[in-house]
Amino acid sequence: MTTLKPAIISPHWPVIMNDNSFALQGANVAITGAAGFIGSHLTGALLAAGARVTALTHYNSRSDIGWLKEAALDPNLTIINGDIRDPFLVDRLLTGADTVFHLAALIGIPFSYTAPQSYIETNVTGTLNILEAARRNRLRRVVLTSTSEVYGTAIRVPIDEDHPLQAQSPYSASKISSDMLGKAYACSFGLPVTIVRPFNTFGPRQSLRAVIPTIIVQALQSGRIELGNLAPVRDFNYVSDTVAGFIAAATKGGDKADIYNLATGKARSIGETAQIISELTNVNMQIEHDRHRERPAGSEVMQLLGNAEKARKELGWQPQTDFKQGLAMSVEWFREHLHNYPDAKTYKT
Repeated sequence: MTTLKPAIISPHWPVIMNDNSFALQGANVAITGAAGFIGSHLTGALLAAGARVTALTHYNSRSDIGWLKEAALDPNLTIINGDIRDPFLVDRLLTGADTVFHLAALIGIPFSYTAPQSYIETNVTGTLNILEAARRNRLRRVVLTSTSEVYGTAIRVPIDEDHPLQAQSPYSASKISSDMLGKAYACSFGLPVTIVRPFNTFGPRQSLRAVIPTIIVQALQSGRIELGNLAPVRDFNYVSDTVAGFIAAATKGGDKADIYNLATGKARSIGETAQIISELTNVNMQIEHDRHRERPAGSEVMQLLGNAEKARKELGWQPQTDFKQGLAMSVEWFREHLHNYPDAKTYKT
């Protein structure tokens, strides 16, 4: 096992932690998907709140622990390498835990068209393993990570938590199944489950599977941007705000699989977002259409605009970071870490 202390890169962490740190001080917290984009930021915030964190990272032969390797040693962080699909490992992970944040998942929508079974095994069976282990170990709280993709193309906007669920990709189908398992365990066994539905999170450390880092990195590398459909509209939320929502859900959420959107209530098209990034990078970008980056026609989600009024009223959560401010911080981070990213044109978002 390795102990590390993730770097805290957001100026908003001190504000975020003041409201909720009392509930996490000294708590034994487990987190899956801890080495990833959101997971590594959440790990850092939990450590800053004084929690003892056991972090599950996906095992690989290189012993790569993702974004956690950028930090210094911290005695309150224990890293376990493994696989969320292994129920025995998951049971050991949650032994002695108070709360679990379940973020581990396959998230790339394009790959879900190619390998749908792997999404069921990881996203659905992995969630089942978490719920069963949490039930056996009598955890105080299970926080499940959903996604705005479960809503599909909006029937009405802004999208609230009662909006119909529409599985427009194998990925979204797997996350809907995960959500329903969480609700079933809350209803059937009284397991204290809270479901968080972040809309499109962005910020430092994000992979090139997402559109914003793809645009930023392509702009910084060459100025020529390959994109698919520019018309889809998204509700973009900066990562520190998303993390604050997770913590609020864990410390203030209900016990009956309550669902909370984490959204700004403001939406931008992909084309508009690219234009803002062009201004921030001071690059006169040449946008080229790449049909390989488009989703199948029936799978494209054209509009995601969230209503987070429930999270504001019940959790006291609301985003703190202006969209352009978040983009500016992201551009500077990617500029400093550009050497860590391969040719962005090889990634198809």
